[in-house]
Amino acid sequence: MSSVLPETGTVPPRNILFIGGTGVISASAAERAVALGHRLTILNRGRSAGRPVPEGAEVLHADVRDPAAVREVLGGREFDAVADFISYAPDQARAGLDLFRGRTGQYVFISSASAYQKPPTTLPIRESTPLKNPFWQYSRDKIACEEIFFEAYREQDFPVTVVRPSHTYDRTKIAMVGGWTDIHRMRAGLPVMVHGDGTSLWTLTHSRDFAKAFVGLLGRPQAIGESYTITSDEFLPWNQVYRLFARAAGVPEPELFHVSSETIAAHSPELGPNLLGDRSHSVVFDNSKIKALVPDYAATIPFADGAREIVDWHDRHPELQVVNQEFMELTDRLHDWSRRSLLPTTASPA
Repeated sequence: MSSVLPETGTVPPRNILFIGGTGVISASAAERAVALGHRLTILNRGRSAGRPVPEGAEVLHADVRDPAAVREVLGGREFDAVADFISYAPDQARAGLDLFRGRTGQYVFISSASAYQKPPTTLPIRESTPLKNPFWQYSRDKIACEEIFFEAYREQDFPVTVVRPSHTYDRTKIAMVGGWTDIHRMRAGLPVMVHGDGTSLWTLTHSRDFAKAFVGLLGRPQAIGESYTITSDEFLPWNQVYRLFARAAGVPEPELFHVSSETIAAHSPELGPNLLGDRSHSVVFDNSKIKALVPDYAATIPFADGAREIVDWHDRHPELQVVNQEFMELTDRLHDWSRRSLLPTTASPA
């Protein structure tokens, strides 16, 4: 049966709860849900002012890590769909089961495309691609959460749907490893470090595009027990990603240099897991499954436009233009080493 009302061409309003609601992904999804006329309730601690809650959404304040507080604010309410944006560990997944079992027709767990096999043995990546990431604990925890939810689906008929986004951004998020520091270096004429040789392929999805597909699957019984990848169909080599940022920043030709992800990881434990567990691998996704469920889904914002939006936003908000001195020093040190290195087997910098 179609979920569209024939007399209006609109989707029937659904009663939806977002756990979170002010993050990169959830804020755009909240705007989309309200714009489509859904009755949206957002549950969060009320401490984030970075992305405003859309007008028309109801806000309930409670820490989801405090089950008693959540039960108190929700009372006996039930929902057509609950979207969990903030479970990252198995104990949090189990808490979600306990809180929302019998309270919702669908529980959407936002996992991560980084959970897919790394390195991938075949491209494009599909929902059938194995889940395995030996490099990044974040991804392994997401996999463990998925296993808890799918076990509950099989054994208790818990109505879970799993969504796996890849690198999703909005105007506040700079996709380069160094963030604003890399923009600063470009504009200052300083060399900018790119991991690997810059030719691995990467998929960047604007949060407004993601929201089209995500909100489209809420309240859909066909999605119960299923997993969905939601990304753009555009993929770019990392060199091009950096050059698009440079162009947006008014730098015609940035000075890029390349350092292996393994070398960067050896000198930056903070950057290493994300590089080795995700960004250093080519990722191209097949979105045919989500498009079969939400036929009008199409990612229409090219990253060339997204990069301009990001740089423009930061230019209009000087308080966000934070230069990370530690990353500046790391980049300078690895650049000096790369210039001295005549052979790929030259020893790593001290």
